[in-house]
Amino acid sequence: VTFRYTSLKAPSCTGTLLKTRTPSARVHHAMVLIHCKGKAEDQQFLYETSVEMPVSQLVKDMVDVHNMRLRIQRLKVEGDDLAQYGPCKPPDKQGLDEDIQAEADGISQPPRGATYCKDPNGKRNGNAPIAQVQAMMRKALADAAMAASKKQVEFKKALTKKDLAEHVDVIRGAVMIAYPMGLPEWDPVRMDIEGDEKPSNTPLGIDILDSTAQIWWAGKQMLPGNKLGDHVGRNEKTKIVAKLQKKGGGAPQREAPISPEEHKAMMAYYHKRQEEMKALETNNEDDYTNSSWANSKSLKNHFSGVGNVSIGGAGGRGG
Repeated sequence: VTFRYTSLKAPSCTGTLLKTRTPSARVHHAMVLIHCKGKAEDQQFLYETSVEMPVSQLVKDMVDVHNMRLRIQRLKVEGDDLAQYGPCKPPDKQGLDEDIQAEADGISQPPRGATYCKDPNGKRNGNAPIAQVQAMMRKALADAAMAASKKQVEFKKALTKKDLAEHVDVIRGAVMIAYPMGLPEWDPVRMDIEGDEKPSNTPLGIDILDSTAQIWWAGKQMLPGNKLGDHVGRNEKTKIVAKLQKKGGGAPQREAPISPEEHKAMMAYYHKRQEEMKALETNNEDDYTNSSWANSKSLKNHFSGVGNVSIGGAGGRGG
């Protein structure tokens, strides 16, 4: 038997460059997944990192994500009002009704635009943008709020400062389209878009953290001089639940062993059971003797394989 080998030549192409592309699969490297929780229920998110990450840098990165989430939450509230009622009035005129003030001063109000919408709280001047721009602003705000929502924990999606900053840039662009002349410097939307978060004792700044924040896991503080692996081990596939809080706050309070939903379900079951026991205590009838559990021969019938037996159509207990 003789085997003949023939060489196959690739077809030549004149003036044409052929390129073959191999589909590139996205390689997901194993990372430590941190479920970060704050003081409030909605202050939680997922963050991915490596065991080689220094704790000091980890705290800084997680603080940036935490503060960016708070910024987006504030933008969502103030941005919706901006889209509906326009920019903020000067601080000394907020809360005043222009119509009542003009009537008291005996002057007439200047003509208002077609998109004017009076703010019932008197905080904004009512000069809202057109409907199409309002819809664009609300969509940008809703997308950003969803990206920063605690629902991302249920979706098992980790957050990064870069992704959240991109949503803030989209909001900035929408605001610039709606108000090309710019917003006044006292408008909260402008301050949240341009300013950096700084902790303060105000309601808006009390939850903001800085680089001195601490991260706690398993009842112990992660020391800034260590790496993450010194605390959680060398396995990159580790998932932990950590808490981020201000310096000097001490160890965070341990979580309840059951969730609020489970607690409500347990209380509802206990209340229902208590009502049933009260009904049994007030029942003086002997109708319970017809129940299967009141049959003194139920154990014998169970092992003998005899259940409820009716003879001649007469219903009666088996015996």
